[in-house]
Amino acid sequence: MTAAQQIPAATIRHDWTRQEVLDLFALPFSDLLFIAQQVHRAHFDPNRVQVSTLCSIKTGACPEDCAYCPQSARYDTGLEREKLMRVEKVVEEARAAKASGATRFCMGAAWRSPKKKDMPYVTQMVREVKALGLETCMTLGMLSDEQAQELADAGLDYYNHNLDTSPEYYGEIITTRTYQDRLETLERVRAAGMKVCAGGIIGMGEGERDRAGLLMQLANLPEHPESVPINMLVRVAGTPLEKERDLDPFEFIRCIAVARIMMPKSHVRLSAGREQMSDEMQALAFLAGANSIFYGEKLLTTANPEANKDMQLFKRLGIQPEEYQQHADEAEVEAELEAQIAERRNDSFFYNAAK
Repeated sequence: MTAAQQIPAATIRHDWTRQEVLDLFALPFSDLLFIAQQVHRAHFDPNRVQVSTLCSIKTGACPEDCAYCPQSARYDTGLEREKLMRVEKVVEEARAAKASGATRFCMGAAWRSPKKKDMPYVTQMVREVKALGLETCMTLGMLSDEQAQELADAGLDYYNHNLDTSPEYYGEIITTRTYQDRLETLERVRAAGMKVCAGGIIGMGEGERDRAGLLMQLANLPEHPESVPINMLVRVAGTPLEKERDLDPFEFIRCIAVARIMMPKSHVRLSAGREQMSDEMQALAFLAGANSIFYGEKLLTTANPEANKDMQLFKRLGIQPEEYQQHADEAEVEAELEAQIAERRNDSFFYNAAK
C-alpha cells in the first residue's frame, strides 16, 4: 500500500501524534502534494480561492515582545504609531476592499487585549462592515469571556488568534503571554459561537519538529479552525528576527500540504510573506491545498502583492475568487418556515389530529 493510499481524503481527526506528522513531512515532495491534492479536491473546488483584505485599525505601541513583530513598542522599527481608526474610515476601507474583490474584511489592532472603552467602537465596526455584505474577522489580542460575547453579539464571523509556533519553541519567540493564554482565547471564541482563524509563522528559526508541533496543536483542537493562516516570516529591521536565514520555499510548501491533509475542511491561507513569493511558488502553494489569500497592498504593516497582480495570477492559473454566500439568521429561517406552513394550513397535506 502506498503512502497516498493510507490517508483517506474524508478523514477528520483530532488525535494526531507528532511522529505521524513528521512522517508526512518526510514524504517525497510529489507524494506529499499528491495526497494533499486528493484531500483538497474531496472538500473544495480546487480552482476557487477565498479572498480576504486585512486592515490595521490600530497600529504600533503594542506592549508584547513577539520577536517577529514591527508593532512591538520594545523594538525600534521606524513604524509610526497610530490611534484606533475612526469607524467611518474603516467602513470606507471595507467598501474599497469589496469593490476590489474581497469577500472577507479582517480588522487588526496592536493590543495585548482590548480595553473596555474600545469595545463599543470595534463592535460598531463589525456591524457596519457586515452591513456592506462582507464577512468580518478581527484580531485584537487576548479576549475575556465578556469581550468574546460582545463581538459575537455584534455579528463577528471570525476571530483570529494565532498560536505562532509549537509549545516547545514558543518561549524563543514570545515571553509576555503564554501558550495557554492563546489556547484559552480560542476556547472563548468557540464558546461565544464565532468561527476560529488560527495558524502560525514559518521561518522563525524553528525546526521541522516545531512545525509539526504547531500543526498538531491546531489539528487536535476539539474543532479544526475554519481558517488556518500559514505565514512566512517577513524579516523587519529592528526586530530580533531581522537576520534570520531565508526559508527554503519547499519547506514552506510542505507546511501548506501537511496543514491541508491534517485539516481537510479548513481554508488554508497564504498570509504574510507573499511579497517574497514568486508566482511559481504561489502556484505550488495552491496545488498543495492553499485556498485563501490576503489581498491588497498591505498586510497590517508589511508589503503584500498588489491586488491587480493577484488577479493576473489567478487568470493565468484559471482560479476564480470564492464567492461569499450570506446565510439568513436562524430566526429568519424559522419565521419563513412558519409563514409557509401557515399558508398551507387548509391544504390536504395537513389534518386535524384532534379529531
